[in-house]
Amino acid sequence: MAYNYGYPGYSQFPQYYPQDFRTAMPQQTNSPIWVQGEAGAKSYLVAPGTTVALWDSEAQVIYLKSADASGLPQMKVLDYTIRGGQPLNQNVEYATKDDLEKLRAKIAEIRESLKGADE
Repeated sequence: MAYNYGYPGYSQFPQYYPQDFRTAMPQQTNSPIWVQGEAGAKSYLVAPGTTVALWDSEAQVIYLKSADASGLPQMKVLDYTIRGGQPLNQNVEYATKDDLEKLRAKIAEIRESLKGADE
């Protein structure tokens, strides 16, 4: 006969959990959690006593959202940039329509001169 000595859950015999108990526990993942903007980060639920990094899918922002032991959420907003360099598209130069028209005219002129040389 097992005695609990007045404590609920105390027993001389160990508690055995079914096989599914381990699979029901939440699994940690290393993949980022993506949210849409600050509104998405604010609406993301965080368990009490935990901190979660939320990556913004619309801007270069990371939200660190945490909740204290009572469940009161707090959020810090971090802007991130590429270290040691320029933004990727800062050195890009675009051609204007006038530049393209001048190039077309020059190509047409070269074609005409080559057609005359073949004859």
